[in-house]
Amino acid sequence: MTTRRPDPGLCFCLSSAQSGVRDCDSIWQPCLSFYTPKPEPPLFSGEWAELGKAPPIIKECPGQLFQVRSLLQFLKSSLEEDDDVLLEPYLQSWDQLLHFMESLGTMVGFFSQKVREKVVLIRELSLKRSAEDHGKRGPAPSGLKLGAYRSVRSMVEAELNQGVVNFSWRTDSGCRTLLRLHRSLLWLRLMLEGLAEGPDADGRYKTPGELSRDAYKVALAPHHPWMLRKAAEFVFLALPDRQYFLQLVCVQNQREATPILRIIIHALKLVHAQTQRILAEHDMLELP
Repeated sequence: MTTRRPDPGLCFCLSSAQSGVRDCDSIWQPCLSFYTPKPEPPLFSGEWAELGKAPPIIKECPGQLFQVRSLLQFLKSSLEEDDDVLLEPYLQSWDQLLHFMESLGTMVGFFSQKVREKVVLIRELSLKRSAEDHGKRGPAPSGLKLGAYRSVRSMVEAELNQGVVNFSWRTDSGCRTLLRLHRSLLWLRLMLEGLAEGPDADGRYKTPGELSRDAYKVALAPHHPWMLRKAAEFVFLALPDRQYFLQLVCVQNQREATPILRIIIHALKLVHAQTQRILAEHDMLELP
């Protein structure tokens, strides 16, 4: 097992109403009340260092399930080993992203329910395999922390050895299910990239509906049938305005939102890229 060295672009500070603003002594170290930093300057990502500024403080947002700080912590944990993605924190990241999606209204349930089913399926496959490995019925204690479904790489190798993955027709394998989550992660990342951007030449910001539609055309539409693509158009029309999205990351305006969104986007990019590499190594990017 190789411990992954944290990416320098993922420097962020965490704060709560009780702890206030604190410095970070390492790239991923949360600035919590029980943490005492060393007397040395924090490590900034290249972008913040060039600007001569510290990374933004990630605050806990009261009264909602989606928390940026929790999402970032889970994304970070999923990359703690070199050349792999740990499945438990990866799926916990999706739990947070589902809170984000479900905050956008009932119409987004069109997407979020499908995503939730995939998260549940991988967890069920893990419990089933753990029970089989322990020679008994019911869930084994290890769950996603040990065994075949401990990480993306271990799951891929185990399912290939078992003959569970089929490259010609659909199966309910963890690998196929992960690929669908992987594409959805790209859709969310592209949508957030649009939210982080400034206005166009006419001073107009794209609406979240427009950004989601543009991201969908790149990440998901090529893999969806015509009826599903048409239904998605109605979902995007029903999305709330940009200000509502900003409130979900606990900010009041675009100026405050952009640096926080950039940190989320960068973390999503790292997880997506690592997952992409593993799936590509085994020719799994187009599983039916």
